[in-house]
Amino acid sequence: MKMKMRHIPCFFAAVLLLASLPDAGAQETTLSPQRLLFRADSLRKAYDFKGAVTCCEQAIERLDSTRRGKAEEQLTFAQNGLNMTGFCSQPTVVARRTFPLKDFFLYYPLEDRSWHSAPNALIAEEDETGNTAVYFPEGAQDIYYSAKSDKGVRTLLHTHRQDSVWTAPDQPLDNLDEEAETLFPMVSPDGKRLYFAAKGLYGMGGYDLYVSTREGQDDAWGVPVNMGFPYSSPYDDFLFINTQDGRYSIFASNRSCRRDSVSIYVLEYDEMPVRMAVDDIATLRSLADLTPQRDPARIEGTGAPANPLEAEATRQYMEQMKVVRSLRDSVSQFGATLDRMRTAYSEAPDSDKPALAKAISEKELSLPELNSALSAAVTDLQQIEMDFLLKGVVLDADALMNEADKEVVGAADGFAFTRNRPGEGFTINILQPEPSFDFTFQILPEGRFAEPNTLPGGIVYQIQLFTQSRKAEVSDLRGITPVFEKINPSLSYTYSAGVFRTFREAQDNLQAVRSRGFRDAIITAYEDGTQIGVTAARKKESLVQHSYTVKIFPADGNSLGDQAIDLIHDHTDQDLIKTTEGGSVVYMAGPFNEKAAADALAAALKAAGAGTVSVEEEDS
Repeated sequence: MKMKMRHIPCFFAAVLLLASLPDAGAQETTLSPQRLLFRADSLRKAYDFKGAVTCCEQAIERLDSTRRGKAEEQLTFAQNGLNMTGFCSQPTVVARRTFPLKDFFLYYPLEDRSWHSAPNALIAEEDETGNTAVYFPEGAQDIYYSAKSDKGVRTLLHTHRQDSVWTAPDQPLDNLDEEAETLFPMVSPDGKRLYFAAKGLYGMGGYDLYVSTREGQDDAWGVPVNMGFPYSSPYDDFLFINTQDGRYSIFASNRSCRRDSVSIYVLEYDEMPVRMAVDDIATLRSLADLTPQRDPARIEGTGAPANPLEAEATRQYMEQMKVVRSLRDSVSQFGATLDRMRTAYSEAPDSDKPALAKAISEKELSLPELNSALSAAVTDLQQIEMDFLLKGVVLDADALMNEADKEVVGAADGFAFTRNRPGEGFTINILQPEPSFDFTFQILPEGRFAEPNTLPGGIVYQIQLFTQSRKAEVSDLRGITPVFEKINPSLSYTYSAGVFRTFREAQDNLQAVRSRGFRDAIITAYEDGTQIGVTAARKKESLVQHSYTVKIFPADGNSLGDQAIDLIHDHTDQDLIKTTEGGSVVYMAGPFNEKAAADALAAALKAAGAGTVSVEEEDS
């Protein structure tokens, strides 16, 4: 592919790097697994997905099961990329321009002051991914944004205005894995499509672009779909919009620039894009480069008035207004300087006053000339305004100057990127989400009734506290939680504590309950919510084999470190399995026959910072 030296995309640098390595399809016996993975990553970013798959498969063959995580992840990215080449779009590119990552979103053709930088009422702090602002235009009734969850994951959130308050932020996509990283959600002008960038779903590496659709405003969002090649790439792609006028689709990517910058791509809007399979690597690279066609006939809506004479007059007015503003500022600064000099004169010793008086006099001689220049500039401005009035045109001076003050980039190429102003800080009254009830047996300063007051299915045990004719109050619980209430046929009330899956667990907590003053507390048993005898429950419990698995979502979203792997090997001889769950990488250690053993490993992994760790029980 023919390339201009003034523009060398990132993938071309990868191609140059690979030039010194052997052919991707060759059977390699000398390269280490680490070298193969490095090569696979370079090939993937050079859009040679087949070569990347080959390298990953060779690396996996040479790694043991505990150290295949990174290789398997890279293999998934390469395979996904290869699959996406079977359904490539060929958009018409109108313009491309590179901007700093920190504020590139201000150059999108959206409402002025609609982006509000972090920290703000919704995003606590900015981060290195460019997740530095919330799109919140004036009058918006819904806000979609990305913010870090309690697990440290940038998750997709939504809040809706209800009168004077906003609903508690929730996840708008029920089918989006909570471990997936998301950035820059944007709703289409018709409200039927939600675009966002994500990492951790079906993609080819980095942040890919996804779209979720719905039929109406009150309908649920559908399963997010990767927008495919070339919108998504092995690099970071984000902030996709369709313009209000229906002419353009716009998104940003770092595929052709440094990581501290992004390129904004302006494409012709295509409601029904034709997709085709592309096998040739050079063609894939050309598609991914998204080179503008530089066809003036395709560029519309750049903000130029239809009447050239009116456009020239407007330009003259704005230029003259800038002159007036500049002279007014100069007069103001001049006056402030004279005031400071006069103050200094009044406070100076007598020996310094003659020199100060001379300086003040010389300064005052320049003031009439400056005022005269300002007066002449104002007269010229008024004459332009009069000319407009004679033509029946009313000027909005403030609006014109606001536009004149904006930075415009790329107008010489036919499409103007105009820098909007960032919005000011905002305050909104957000309702707090109701916390979910913790059913873990505990003794707290104040007891709690179970919410909901329903037992789970299967065999469970409880500790019966007391039965009385009146309804109990919180003070009667003596710090025990959770406590379940049961109304008997005699209209008396029975109160029982805890939800225990084994008799031994209930027995271990019985003494703690009795020590709180419930000396007559006994263990009771239930099957699917119906009370049965404890002996019968224990027999059924003995027939059920419990096993426990430790699940680890890696801290980096990809692979476990050597310390975590060593900890797992210290706690179990079972194999470590890597899989995906909801698009996120997860490792599973076990199974363990004893919950205590699984809990011990989970605690060690948490202490080592291995990631999000949980223990899951399975019955057989």
